[in-house]
Amino acid sequence: MRRIEDLHRWVLASHNIHKAQELRSMLSLRRIELLTLAQLNIVKIPAETGNTFRENALIKAQAAHSASNLPALADDSGLQVEVLDGLPGVHSARFAGPNATDEENILLLLKRLTNQVDRSASFVCVLCFWDGKHATYWEGKVEGQILETPRGHHGFGYDPVFEAKEIPGQSLAELDPSTKNKISHRAAAVQSMLASLDSV
Repeated sequence: MRRIEDLHRWVLASHNIHKAQELRSMLSLRRIELLTLAQLNIVKIPAETGNTFRENALIKAQAAHSASNLPALADDSGLQVEVLDGLPGVHSARFAGPNATDEENILLLLKRLTNQVDRSASFVCVLCFWDGKHATYWEGKVEGQILETPRGHHGFGYDPVFEAKEIPGQSLAELDPSTKNKISHRAAAVQSMLASLDSV
């Protein structure tokens, strides 16, 4: 891959404004202009039909590149719960159905964990960069547990019910965004990406 300084404009293969905000914040000190699909008037990206985070990230990155002719960065991430055999996993955003809200997904998750003692879980993030010929991947992970009730108003997705080992006593949604962006699975993947690109 080329050095990061040569890659001024990337398209983010996502319609999730929260992901865009987090990634822009993490990349703010770098010479990267991260454009969203909405900014480029790209309405659709293919369905996430992969069985792994890597497969889904690649599907999205290739589609965004094809539609924009720009280097594309895709994020596929999700929650993996031990006693649910890794669910919701790649289905995290649609755990309670194709158009489920964050609240509906959390409600179903807590219902599935009723009376469960082991509430161990992890957030996983896979970033895929597609330049039109090659795919490069970076992964990040944060370990923790699922709380019994949602707490906090920051973040999105399952943040209100996830407590990271690094900061016990608070859900991710109770952390201010700058703190979350230092310990999250997405932050770990971004740091891995930047370290590898800077070493090229």
